[in-house]
Amino acid sequence: MKVIGICSDHAGFELKAFIRQWLEAKGWEYKDFGTHTSESCDYPDFAHPLALAVEAGECYPGIALCATGNGIGMALNKHPHIRAALCWNPLIAHLARQHNDANILVLPGQYLTHEETDAILTEFFSTSFDGGRHQRRIDKIPVT
Repeated sequence: MKVIGICSDHAGFELKAFIRQWLEAKGWEYKDFGTHTSESCDYPDFAHPLALAVEAGECYPGIALCATGNGIGMALNKHPHIRAALCWNPLIAHLARQHNDANILVLPGQYLTHEETDAILTEFFSTSFDGGRHQRRIDKIPVT
């Protein structure tokens, strides 16, 4: 596994600290693209560097958080080779990997418990992409 990239804004900062501990407990290396405080900030400032690192192959996969996951997910998905998936339960995380080959897991930082986050992370990291007909669909995502 490559270095896992993580980022959040201030609203996801607390849950990101739990995720860092989760990754460290597994012995997995990660790169934290920020934020590094709970002070108000703008999620695109952290989403874009994470997306660029995933696109360049420096990190894989990524994990991103903001309050609802929507804003940071929108910023991430502006990048042509990013498939950021907003996941709020293990089944959604499973299908995001299995059918969509999601390369960034997006979490709603203010709406998940640590137990729910653990289950989502476990499912995301233990599920592989099925390929086949799903690859054909992924190939149709880019508009340029």
